[in-house]
Amino acid sequence: MKSNHLFILITCLLIFCKNNSQSQNTLSNELENLYFSEIDILNHKGKITSDYYSNNFNLVKDEFLTIIFTLKKPLIKSLQELAPNLSEEALLSKGNFQFTYLINDEIIYVENLNTGAGTKNQKVEKLRQVIPLVTPERIDFWGWFMWQRFMKINGGQDAFTEGNHTLSIEVRSYLEGDTLKVSPLLARGNIAVEVPKIVIDESLVPVQKIQPHSGWEISKANFNHNKIEGLNRKIAEGRFEDINGIVVIKEGELLIEEYFNNATRDSLHNTRSVGKSFSSTLLGIAIKERFIKDENALLKDFYDLKSYKNYSPKKDSVTLKSLLTMSSGFLGNDNDYESPGTEDKMHASNNYVTFTLDLPMHKTKVTGRDFAYFTAGSNLLGDIIHKSVPEGLDSYADKKLFIPLDITKYRWFYTPQNVPYTGGGIRMRAIDFAKYGQLYKNEGKWKGKQILTKDWVKKSVARQVALDDVYYGYQFWNKTYTVNNKEYEVSYCNGNGGNRILIFKNIPFVIVITTSAYNKPGSNANVDKMMTDYILPAIIE
Repeated sequence: MKSNHLFILITCLLIFCKNNSQSQNTLSNELENLYFSEIDILNHKGKITSDYYSNNFNLVKDEFLTIIFTLKKPLIKSLQELAPNLSEEALLSKGNFQFTYLINDEIIYVENLNTGAGTKNQKVEKLRQVIPLVTPERIDFWGWFMWQRFMKINGGQDAFTEGNHTLSIEVRSYLEGDTLKVSPLLARGNIAVEVPKIVIDESLVPVQKIQPHSGWEISKANFNHNKIEGLNRKIAEGRFEDINGIVVIKEGELLIEEYFNNATRDSLHNTRSVGKSFSSTLLGIAIKERFIKDENALLKDFYDLKSYKNYSPKKDSVTLKSLLTMSSGFLGNDNDYESPGTEDKMHASNNYVTFTLDLPMHKTKVTGRDFAYFTAGSNLLGDIIHKSVPEGLDSYADKKLFIPLDITKYRWFYTPQNVPYTGGGIRMRAIDFAKYGQLYKNEGKWKGKQILTKDWVKKSVARQVALDDVYYGYQFWNKTYTVNNKEYEVSYCNGNGGNRILIFKNIPFVIVITTSAYNKPGSNANVDKMMTDYILPAIIE
């Protein structure tokens, strides 16, 4: 009798599991309501019908990709189910769509869309969502940027290996509070993705032989050629975009020197904000030679601040150190398009110094403590040096920095007042940027001459201001790379597009990477991946 009861119980459980599975499959099939289209959505007129839907996408050849899905209820209703007691305004400030990208049924990337993305109407009223992801040119739309983050920063590019794949996108809503709340599935769809073989010039893959007359002793140290050739192949394939030069110095000797995309040793590279670090260097030299007292000197010692707009007593407390560490408290932040003190707005003015000193102070930021990326402040340092040293900044930099380093091929960008612009843009050969990095590796000494004091170098590359996962010193960044579970601290100059001069703390390397991937999403992440997956393993192991 007991065995009969057990048989009936097992049978019921099997029927329940089967029915439950069928129910889930039915639900999954019902939610195959997200579709892909290869039309040029921005120039398309009329309704997008099923005639425009696509089942296949060629990752290299096809120029457009758009997703279309229709919700059963507006996004706001889904958010209200996650937190019924919150107002509509509170919900929209804490939640939005969540997109999950899967390749061959493996989750590659999940993005909780920024709450500012999309219009209020799109979230409160609309059911049908049309979102362009891929276009041949950059567009100012959140879907385009989301695809770039998926592909270039969060694994999409590496998961799409040569061959055929299935891309799935799932849509949910999320709400950020004390805990993250996520709704049930709202939409899902698949598309077959073909990744053709990328044909490259195989002559670009081997490690490039160092040519004579570099100005450096050639290192005889070993490194992993296979790793560097693997990197060269990825650069040739376009996996790492617009890389122009890689120079590796080991123990003061030239170990690796490679150029790509028509660049050569004599190319002058615009490394953008790498140039900011030169303002710190030249200020350190001016202090060493007592043309400026020290970095604690006040801004009011150099300018009549009361003669500029938006004067407040708070401006009187701004020091050169706070400008060096981007903690001056001015209402300027290049990472906030709405900020009145961005670099672009400064460039639109006819006097960069007046523009900067006219800015109001931030109401809540504490001078000397709170970081904001403020290019105008870096340029102000250059103007202060210019008016403090003999014959101006241009001549001073040449005599005190470039000639001692035997750097003769360089070009400044100038302000409207014809002062070298220290907000960025100085052009130089990659191999000469390496000399600049080695100067810091040598604690300020070059060929027996102490150009910078050891103390200034130490303070410049130190962790003066903490950010989320990096630090900032005197116009230098600081972070830690992890390779094979070992940590390597590095201070570095950083410029738009992934331009870097990297000075490692406990290993004997200076590395220069020059690129022209300006304003491209993922350019900095690409350089980090080059470092952790290729360059550092090649030279350390």
